[in-house]
Amino acid sequence: MAGGVIKSIQEAKQGKERKFKESLELAFNLKDVDMSDPKNRINEEIILPGGRGKDIKVALIASDEMRLKAQNADYKYSLEDLNNFIDDKKAFKKLVNKIDFFVAESTMMGSIGKSLGIILGPRGKMPKPVPPGQDPTQLIENLKKSVRARSRDKRTFHVPIGVKDMPDDVISQNLNAVVKRVISHLEKGKSNLASVYIKSTMGKAVNIDLGDIE
Repeated sequence: MAGGVIKSIQEAKQGKERKFKESLELAFNLKDVDMSDPKNRINEEIILPGGRGKDIKVALIASDEMRLKAQNADYKYSLEDLNNFIDDKKAFKKLVNKIDFFVAESTMMGSIGKSLGIILGPRGKMPKPVPPGQDPTQLIENLKKSVRARSRDKRTFHVPIGVKDMPDDVISQNLNAVVKRVISHLEKGKSNLASVYIKSTMGKAVNIDLGDIE
């Protein structure tokens, strides 16, 4: 998929330079898929081989022991903090908006799901559970390179694949990983794709020739 896709990436990067770091994303348009059936909806976390190109925030809710192991967590919260979140859901909502992914010790998942699931669930941010005693460092590292492909009940959805200043070949690798994962979820594979576009935050959408996708 190299040549044609690289050309589409380069075209999507064209345009006026902005004062902020523009993201690049894919827009998927599906066809012949009944999105009213939950089994056809896409809700996947995909590790980008080239990373996100920007800082991704991961929060850990865990015991003292696990928090000490997780040197790469951006935010660390204890059981006491969890209880405070439950008491002040308004403050927790503000926190959730700043955090991309949550990780939690599995023993705390019941309390989190029961009391905070109503906030985390609709945002697709329910924590990834980690067994007691396990080192969450690698999981956190993977999440910092991950994106979420989530269609809900819509045939059109968007997935970030990096930022505009990343090298074309790295963006191509990320694009490949995301497209392959989405295709693998579709009953008829590539035949369920009406079109795929790539665009920057402020740029125009550029069509990706489905024939260039392996």
